[in-house]
Amino acid sequence: MKRLEDHESFEMAFLNLLASHRLTGSLVFGGGTMLRLCHELPRYSLDLDFWFYKETDFSGFFAKLRDAASGGYEVTDAQEKFHSLVVEMIRARGTTKLKIEVRKRVPPTGSSEQKIAYSPFYASQVLVRGFTLKQMFKNKVSALIERGEVRDAFDLEFLLRKGIEPDLSDEERKAVTSRLKGFKKRDFDVKLGSIVLPDLREYYRVNRFAFLEEKLSFEEWKTKR
Repeated sequence: MKRLEDHESFEMAFLNLLASHRLTGSLVFGGGTMLRLCHELPRYSLDLDFWFYKETDFSGFFAKLRDAASGGYEVTDAQEKFHSLVVEMIRARGTTKLKIEVRKRVPPTGSSEQKIAYSPFYASQVLVRGFTLKQMFKNKVSALIERGEVRDAFDLEFLLRKGIEPDLSDEERKAVTSRLKGFKKRDFDVKLGSIVLPDLREYYRVNRFAFLEEKLSFEEWKTKR
């Protein structure tokens, strides 16, 4: 856990660096790391994922992002791709790399709001703009269907426990249910077990995503009444 705690401190330090360069105002923070730092998601996340808040000169922003990163850290990769900007860096040799990805997309109007990112492993808080929890549920449904990662299912269950209603189409519900049934013992023991907080590991090994499956089944029952 100490390695993950140190990496979370690294994530917060970089958010603080973005804020000091006045770059956070152009971005919408998303992904599991946003849920962790802004809403206390009980699992760790290793990357920082963003979208653009409004139409932007992508190449110009990429240069500012790369310069900000190289001013404080060793940049190991920096690419302007067709769909996104990617910068990867380390604090010191032998430490975990931090990957920053900014999608060249502007999210729907009203899908983001101001939030405070914080961590018990970092001294300062950082004001950011992040997706609403309702929009994060939509994003996570798409992510789970597309890539089938156990962490996305964990995040969906977390959002349901936060009170977000599971607004899915019949096709989405079937696809999500199929993904849930496809997870193996190794997904819970290794992939999820290595990033969730210790007191939750045994619960998910035994119960898997019973709460999420129950909610989806109930929603399906309601639509057929």
